[in-house]
Amino acid sequence: MFYYLMISTFVLALGVSFMVMRLFSQSIQDILARIIQDPIHDAWAKYTKFAGMVVGTSSGIRIYDMEKYITPLTYTDNNKKIVIELTQERWVLEIYRTIIETLQGLAWMMLVFFMVALLAYVIVRWAEIKHQKP
Repeated sequence: MFYYLMISTFVLALGVSFMVMRLFSQSIQDILARIIQDPIHDAWAKYTKFAGMVVGTSSGIRIYDMEKYITPLTYTDNNKKIVIELTQERWVLEIYRTIIETLQGLAWMMLVFFMVALLAYVIVRWAEIKHQKP
């Protein structure tokens, strides 16, 4: 059951990352084309999309949180070791967490990307205005 959970969360995080990066693909392409006025902007756009896939997928899969399903927990009252069972409710919770964590990781990455892009845009505009004045 644990292996199904691992595979399911991986596929789900990958799918959510793919959909989000596809949604922002044109924006990333347009921003980088404006900032980097060279054909290399296509390579940077591909790298940014790849980074988004990696960040989203790695954010969605929380390995340390899933260890509780295979590592026994020790309680002090009887020194009894138990492993948390994967019930239907836990599956729903893990699926929900995967979606939320994937979106949260991508949101932070895109926030940083757009802030850096905004700063770069301001610098590019300032340079253009400076070169237009005789």
